[in-house]
Amino acid sequence: MEPVSKWRNVRGHNPLGLMYRDAWRWGLTLQTYVQLTMLEQHTRPQTAPVRLMERSIHSAKYIFVENLYRSGKMPEVDYVVLSEWFDWIGRNMDISVDLIVYLRTTPETCYQRLKMRCREEERVIPLEYLNAIHRLYEEWLITGSRFPLEAPVLVIEADHNMEKMLEVLEQNRDRILTPKTWKHGP
Repeated sequence: MEPVSKWRNVRGHNPLGLMYRDAWRWGLTLQTYVQLTMLEQHTRPQTAPVRLMERSIHSAKYIFVENLYRSGKMPEVDYVVLSEWFDWIGRNMDISVDLIVYLRTTPETCYQRLKMRCREEERVIPLEYLNAIHRLYEEWLITGSRFPLEAPVLVIEADHNMEKMLEVLEQNRDRILTPKTWKHGP
């Protein structure tokens, strides 16, 4: 799971909530902390043959930081600083991934799920924000433009109810959990 509880409480502060209220002021703060917590997940000792992560340091940079910058809610200097940190981490630490599983959903489905989840911080998120996030995921994982693909991508259509999603995920279990099925390169 992504460490949302950490993003909501950093020694009594809620950078996630602050960012949603004023992205220009708090975007760098949140994204710096997201980068740190995602780095912790990437580098913690491996205890199982496969490590599954809800999101990664790569999606934090290529999707959420990029969206803040493109939407004009992050100053260029903040974007450059986060990019420099991300590039340094990539050169000096192992943040590689073997497979990206893209649970592809429409922004409308995401919006409905977000409303059902009822996180206080997310009440202010408009559908337009989810459209922008969706476009960035498509650019990265489907068209392969602008951002490097760190691993093969398995696209799973995910506009289904929970029962159907469990069925679909079970059908893809071996493809997700068996390294020999991952295809690197063209």
